[in-house]
Parts: sequence; structure tokens; C-alpha cells
Amino acid sequence: MKNNYKMKTENLNFYYGDFKALDDITLDFKECQVTALIGPSGCGKSTFLRCLNRMNDLIPISRVEGKILLDKEDIYDPSLDVVMLRRRVGMVFQKPNPFPKTIFENTAYGLRVNGVKDKTFIQEKVENSLKNAALWDEVKDRLNDSALGLSGGQQQRLCIARALAVEPEIVLMDEPASALDPIATQKIEDLIHELKKQYTIIIVTHSMQQAARVSDMTAFFYMGRLIETDETDTLFTRPRLKQTEDYITGRFG
Repeated sequence: MKNNYKMKTENLNFYYGDFKALDDITLDFKECQVTALIGPSGCGKSTFLRCLNRMNDLIPISRVEGKILLDKEDIYDPSLDVVMLRRRVGMVFQKPNPFPKTIFENTAYGLRVNGVKDKTFIQEKVENSLKNAALWDEVKDRLNDSALGLSGGQQQRLCIARALAVEPEIVLMDEPASALDPIATQKIEDLIHELKKQYTIIIVTHSMQQAARVSDMTAFFYMGRLIETDETDTLFTRPRLKQTEDYITGRFG
């Protein structure tokens, strides 16, 4: 089961108005694997990531062609519940974005939005989510303190806990460590290794070293196109295309 695809895109095109930002992208994401999306700034990798939970729906002049399948179900089917989709496909953004609430209420937020009222259940979920985000030991005695008092790295792990609390199947991460120092970055990377035992993870990163450390598969994007994808070790040591080799060796980008 673990080698089956969890999500895949088929001939995906994405437009901002007349501008074609993504061009004919077909890509599989296997269950319980980490896939890194790499490429120079502006190449479309964050736009692509936001297509996977329909975050781009919020942009009025955007449109999508092609298919994105989650367990063989097209997520752009008009009958699909987008709220339920975003529960199944969680997202962690580049900059930590905790709400101006307590640590506890930040973690419980998604549960409350989804109508959960059972206090015992919420407490258990908050504790488990903070443990899964490797944050519990640091905050268990200050759950009623403001989340804004945490360090940047702790805030990002709190945002991961908030995403995990509603039990997603896929976690999207858009450069989750780019605003963090090296020690906090390592904690996030260690966390990704743990989380892939339970979740399918898709991460955009500007750091090829990070992609090499955390991912099983890597996809290289350039100017809105998927240039090459392969197992991470293979892509970084034996890329098939010269364009990929030039990028990963620093000749451009």
C-alpha cells in the first residue's frame, strides 16, 4: 500500500489571467513519502503547491486545467467540499503564522472550526498534536500563554501541530524553515523524518541541501514546467538532463 500514489496531478495547467504559470505538469506523490519541489524563485513551485489544496481558488483571476487526484477523486470536481479537502490536505506556510491566542487554542483551532465540542477529546488531540510536532515538552506547562511569546522555531512547530490536529492525510509545507535559524531548521527537518511515518509530505524548499536531507523524491521546476523528477539520491547524483545538472551544481538559478 505504501507505494501507491496518494495524490497525483495530470496535465495540470494554471493561469493568472492570461499568464500561464504552470504548464502541463504530471506528477505522482506516493503515500508516506516526502517529495521536495525545487527550482529558482518564480518557477511555479509554490503556485503548484497551492493548487494541491485549492488555495489558489482565493485568487479571482486564476483558473486551472487538468486534474488533481486525491485517492483517485478529482479535487476540482464541483461537488467536492473544499473545507473537507483542506482538512485532508493541511498546509504550513513559509513564515510561522500563529493566531493571537493561547498555545492550547492555536492547536485546537481546526477542531473547534470543525464543530468538535468534546473537551476531553480536544485536550487529547492538542497533547498528541504537540507531541507529534516535537513541541509538547517545551510548552506543556504554558499552554495558556500566548503563542506569540514562543520563538520563531517553536511558532512554526506550533503551526505544524495545528495542521496535524485535524488528522490530515497530506501535509504541504511551503519553505517551512526559510525564516528560521540553523538549530530550529534542524528540528523541523528531524520532525519531517518522523512525520512521514504517518503522512504524505510535499515540501517546497529553496535549499537543495535541505531537499537532499529530508526528501525521498525530488521534482525540479523551471519557468512553470516540471523539468525532471526522480528519487532524490538519483536526481542529485545522476540527473538525466543537463538543465537539472546545471541547476543543482549552481551554474544558474
